[in-house]
Amino acid sequence: MEHIVLPDSIERPLSFYLAMEEHVAAAYGCGFFVWRVAPTVIIGRNQILETEVNMPFCRQHGINVVRRKSGGGCVYADRGNLMLSYITPEKGVDVVFRQFLERFAEALRALGMPAVCTSHNDITVDGYKVSGNAFFSLPRGSIVHGTLLHSVDFDMLAAAITPTEAKLAKHGVQSVRQRVANLSALGLGLSAEELADYLTDAFCDGNRLLDASDIASIEDIEKSYTDPSFILGKAL
Repeated sequence: MEHIVLPDSIERPLSFYLAMEEHVAAAYGCGFFVWRVAPTVIIGRNQILETEVNMPFCRQHGINVVRRKSGGGCVYADRGNLMLSYITPEKGVDVVFRQFLERFAEALRALGMPAVCTSHNDITVDGYKVSGNAFFSLPRGSIVHGTLLHSVDFDMLAAAITPTEAKLAKHGVQSVRQRVANLSALGLGLSAEELADYLTDAFCDGNRLLDASDIASIEDIEKSYTDPSFILGKAL
């Protein structure tokens, strides 16, 4: 699998990387990349914004809010949360999830982290969730986008995301913070940058450098994510 490389080091919004996944799937059919963003909340395609996100808090603290086209739950990302994009020509949610998660967990176990794949397509270490993953199908293939908690600010996460009591009870916890942990707190000695490089080496055996035409295509796709009606859930 090729590592998808941008031609510059400009920090881009999360919506750009979601569009980048779609472009890679359509143009190349396969690829992998790891990325990080400024504080952002990402909600699933079918979620109701007002019940999942503390919008006044996000506005006050300059936290971006983006909706993705895949299902699944609400996610908070900052530069301590590694975001993984896995694009494959394989079809079928069960097959693609299994291929990705087994490879992902094995890479973490090689670092001494006792990673376990769960039936909810999460990865846990010592009983704590360290990664959540969602699936998105396109005509030319499939996308899995996942998170990996390295050194996330959990105070900001807990304040920005507002899951219902029923959702928390389903997982047998009283708060989001009881369910999750950073790898840095579980004994991982790598920095976020080192971990991103390690995962890239674990998944990839070559590079594909994007050019100006790729960027133009990605920015065109990005418009579908930044449309206010889509973010608010009125264009689903």
